[in-house]
Amino acid sequence: MKQDGSIALFQYWNRLRNGRPAPRRTEIEPADIKTLLADTFILEKDTRGEAVFRLAGTRLCATYGRELKGYSFPLIWHQRDQRIIARQAHGTFHDKSVVVVTYEGLSQGGKSNFFEMVLLPLEGGVGSPRLLGAITPFSKPYWLGADPIAEGKIETLRLVDADREPLFLANRVPSMVPSSSHIINDGLDVGEGGRRIRHLVVFEGGKGG
Repeated sequence: MKQDGSIALFQYWNRLRNGRPAPRRTEIEPADIKTLLADTFILEKDTRGEAVFRLAGTRLCATYGRELKGYSFPLIWHQRDQRIIARQAHGTFHDKSVVVVTYEGLSQGGKSNFFEMVLLPLEGGVGSPRLLGAITPFSKPYWLGADPIAEGKIETLRLVDADREPLFLANRVPSMVPSSSHIINDGLDVGEGGRRIRHLVVFEGGKGG
C-alpha cells in the first residue's frame, strides 16, 4: 500500500480486528473514519452471488459519474479484468483475504489516471458476507469528478499478509505511479498455486490458497 487513504483504512481495520481474521461489520464506526468516507465503499453479495456496492462515498460516486449503491462491482472494470476482480472480491468475502490493486482508470473522454484500491474483509456471517474498501487516486487532475471514469485496467494485484503488512508500512517509500504492469505477491512464487493471465499472476482464494 502506498496511498495515504489505503493505509489509514487498513490501519483502522487492523486495530479493530485485533488479531482476528476480520472485524465484525457492526464494529465499523463511520465517525472514526470520517476523513476517509468520501473514498470508501462497502460491498455485499446480491441474490446471484455477485459483488455489488452496498454503500459508496460521495467522491467515489463523483469519480464514476453515477450513484454506485446497488451497482455491480465487476462492471466498473475493463472486460478483460472482470473475472479476476470478481474472484478477488469472493476471496475477501469468504477467505478473509486482503487485496491491494493499482489500476489505470480510463475516463469517458479518453483521459486516464492511476488509482489504488484496498479490499478488507468484514465478519458478517455466512449468509451476508461484506467487505470494506477504499479507492484513492494517485493524483487529482482538474478533470477528475467531471469526466467520469468508465473502466479500470488492473496494473498490479497483491494479496497482503495482514499480520506482516504493518511492518512494511512502517518503512514505506513515497508514492509513485506504476510504470509497468506487474504482480506483487508478497513473497509467494507462481509455483505455489498461482497462474499467469496476461501480465498478471493470480492466486485463488485467501492467504492459504
